Amino acid sequence: MNIVVIDDEAGVRRTVSMILEDEGYDVSTASNGREGLTQALDQSADIVLCDVKMPEMDGLQFIDAYREEGGDGLVVTMTAYGSVEMALEAMKRGAYDYIAKPFSADSILLTLRKAEEREKLRREIGRLRRQVKTETRNPSLVVKSPSMVKAVELAEKVAPHPSTVLVTGESGTGKEVIARLIHTASTRADKPFVPVNCGAIPENLLESELFGHVRGAFTGAERDRVGLFEEATGGTLFLDEIGELPTSLQVKLLRALQDREIRRVGESVSRRVDVRIISATARDLQKEVEAGSFRSDLFYRLNVVNIHLPPLRHRGEEIPLLVQHFLAKCNEALGTDVEGVEATAMNHLLAYGWPGNVRELENVIERATVLADTPKISAAQLPESVQNRDSTGVVPDSLPEDELSVKKRAAALEKQLIRRALEITGGNRTRASDLLDLSYRALLYKIRDYGLD
Repeated sequence: MNIVVIDDEAGVRRTVSMILEDEGYDVSTASNGREGLTQALDQSADIVLCDVKMPEMDGLQFIDAYREEGGDGLVVTMTAYGSVEMALEAMKRGAYDYIAKPFSADSILLTLRKAEEREKLRREIGRLRRQVKTETRNPSLVVKSPSMVKAVELAEKVAPHPSTVLVTGESGTGKEVIARLIHTASTRADKPFVPVNCGAIPENLLESELFGHVRGAFTGAERDRVGLFEEATGGTLFLDEIGELPTSLQVKLLRALQDREIRRVGESVSRRVDVRIISATARDLQKEVEAGSFRSDLFYRLNVVNIHLPPLRHRGEEIPLLVQHFLAKCNEALGTDVEGVEATAMNHLLAYGWPGNVRELENVIERATVLADTPKISAAQLPESVQNRDSTGVVPDSLPEDELSVKKRAAALEKQLIRRALEITGGNRTRASDLLDLSYRALLYKIRDYGLD
């Protein structure tokens, strides 16, 4: 259990630390509220012991700042005799309990053990809630490749916190699916999830769309209109294709993120908004910043947590799973009864490069389902662009029944990709691991297992 002790009296800090360390707690100390705030957030403190009266930042200010920055540890205040009213005010603001000075070792340990039990219970409830949300999350999220597993784990880890998230990846990789996962697994799940494509709205209407407008603000503004920021109050605003945002609006978005206030077009009064921002882009925003087309201060505001989604061509093992998912989805929506995909057709699907990623695969499967006149999709029902890809080296066009294994074909595709990456890099395994989106160690194991030494 990680505990941060904040008190401006060195003797108190020393005494409390000795008591807690003797009981096996991991303790760090701070002499003022600002220093303690940094420590509590950086160390993800389980419990914070904080004096109520301190210079610079008192206990009440600490609690407000700690919660505003996303701190979720239990706060126990320490107060001198005669300051109980202040301690009660701290509890109204979210403190768990208080200890009156002077205190004994037993009183501290009893209070902390109650807090510890409550913290364990709270985390277990949170874990169970996340588990339920994960089990009922968007069914279109098919995850198997190590890179996607890592992305989803990061999404689920950041979900309970208010940090802004930037999801990057090529078009069609599932950035909105990840954004919805984060929202669903967050404490804002019962509030709105509001998506907006920044590149699909004309520039002259985008400000009004985001922030709203008042009647008469411009020609055609016949009534007051609530913007998307206000629509998403308490929930999540998903800014897709954020790289398309005009420079003129980047400043206003930055101000909204910094001040947590927006101003409707034509209005002189600012409005407070409580919105969690998740943005997404297929562009390299770092390069856009270097080129001067995207503000660096806005980029750093948005890129607190970055989740990168690899393209489908680097996630070959997920293609058979996605195919089955989209088949089931199409059968339900179209009233069809397609059972699966013939070996030759699957061979083409595995060999194709998928420039449109998961979205393109879904469209191909829907098209093939509509055209299918047999229980299984054949190669003839696939688009010519998919059929014309040479599948040599992945799996042969004709296989006996005992070789119709998806796992074997996925392994064959993986072997081909590794061989190709090594050819491209001239045998440089470090560069090949980057191309393959594999760790260096994982690549070495696979090279050995596939006999590619």
